[in-house]
Amino acid sequence: MSVHKKLMQARVKLQGTEMKKSGLNKFAGYTYFELGDFIPHIQTIFNDIGLCGVVSFDATHATLCITDTEDGSQIVVTSPMAEANLKGAHPIQNLGAVLSYQRRYLWMAAMEIVEHDSIDSAPEAEPEPKPVKKTPVPLKMEGRDDKSWHLTVEKEPGDSSVSWVTAVVDITNMGLKETHNEAEVMKLFTNNRIIFDRLKLEDVERYTALMGAFKTRKEELKG
Repeated sequence: MSVHKKLMQARVKLQGTEMKKSGLNKFAGYTYFELGDFIPHIQTIFNDIGLCGVVSFDATHATLCITDTEDGSQIVVTSPMAEANLKGAHPIQNLGAVLSYQRRYLWMAAMEIVEHDSIDSAPEAEPEPKPVKKTPVPLKMEGRDDKSWHLTVEKEPGDSSVSWVTAVVDITNMGLKETHNEAEVMKLFTNNRIIFDRLKLEDVERYTALMGAFKTRKEELKG
């Protein structure tokens, strides 16, 4: 039996396995698979079928090599490396975050693990953004131009990204105060997703705090 046939058998077996998503995006209200949700199942299936998966890394790529333990044939899945810049984290912690994410994505690609469609349980929300290479903050960023809950953030030439981050947080908090229902809160979020995605790259701690402010405002307006 070829390694390709064995991998297909493993995928089918995994699809028939009940897996619970333990990851949770509290603001958008969707769950997602973490490594621990599927790796134990995959290891058991691979052991039964006769496959072995080994993840490795170098400066430019992460690699998952799946080997048939009977004939030595292989399937290789690769992903380009990226950086993590977690605020307040040591370099080794940032490296650990990168390696964990790469392992998760490699295994999900190899096993055809399907994540949420856009967002499992939150109306009007959009898919998670693709990784974006960090570039200098533009002088002007605007949300989606549909004439409602649209933010414009500008900075003077020479301003640091910290000043831009503060401007985003301040103008968003002002916008939240003007919302009157949950639908307007979601509109403020989705219409300006490009700005919030950039904020996450610049300052993940303040991005997280701002997402908490969105969640709090939604809870306030439920009453």
